[in-house]
Amino acid sequence: MASANLNIMIKAARKAGRSLVKDFREVENLQVSAKGAGDFVSRADREAERIIKEELRGARPNYGWLGEETGAEPGEDPTRRWLVDPLDGTTNFLHGLPHWAVSIALEHKGEIVAAVVFDPAKDELFTAEKGDGAFMNDQRLRVSGRRNMIESIFATGVPFGGRGTLPATLADLARLMPVTAGVRRWGAAALDLAYVAAGRYDGYWERGINSWDVAAGILLVKEAGGFVEGLREGESALESGRIIAGNTQLFAPFAKLIRERD
Repeated sequence: MASANLNIMIKAARKAGRSLVKDFREVENLQVSAKGAGDFVSRADREAERIIKEELRGARPNYGWLGEETGAEPGEDPTRRWLVDPLDGTTNFLHGLPHWAVSIALEHKGEIVAAVVFDPAKDELFTAEKGDGAFMNDQRLRVSGRRNMIESIFATGVPFGGRGTLPATLADLARLMPVTAGVRRWGAAALDLAYVAAGRYDGYWERGINSWDVAAGILLVKEAGGFVEGLREGESALESGRIIAGNTQLFAPFAKLIRERD
């Protein structure tokens, strides 16, 4: 049975998802307009966050807030905070690619205790609560059982637009790709982590990621039996914005390869 907080989060994610799906249907038409779809998608993103914020803060007005669009707001309860990305995979959404998600996490005393990642285009709802396991549409999730790197698929985010982490990421890829079955770059960190939890990917890493992008996914992986760490040992994945996640058998060799540069 889901807790009251998780039910609130699911309701908010589904409501925002319905709004985004309706907007997503308009994107293809906007692609051919002179103005393009960029401004429209920005409005869709902000509207989704407004919906989520209204639902979450309406139900728990004393909790703090950190949203991609509206930033940080303290709450009367300093121990609890929502971390929200209303549209993870905005570029996919903008280009009419059906791979994007709503991500909502609840933090208590610095630790993520509840998580929702909702993929409306595929109707896949990933949920987790600390100590209660991870699920996708009520089906229990477990990380993959693969033991050999050469049989495994990993995911990452390749920097774009001249971001400074590109050389390091290219070096990561040069070390990783010759010894694996491949690397995927699908452009939605929340879904990358959800897919690790579901055993679809065997691991994920990224440099320079925002906390609201990965907060929910971190708990999903942990509750599915996987490992999540910062890029450097002892570093917080949530606070540093540098993350490695993987199944139990491959995490050590995978992390060793990625950490060679650091």
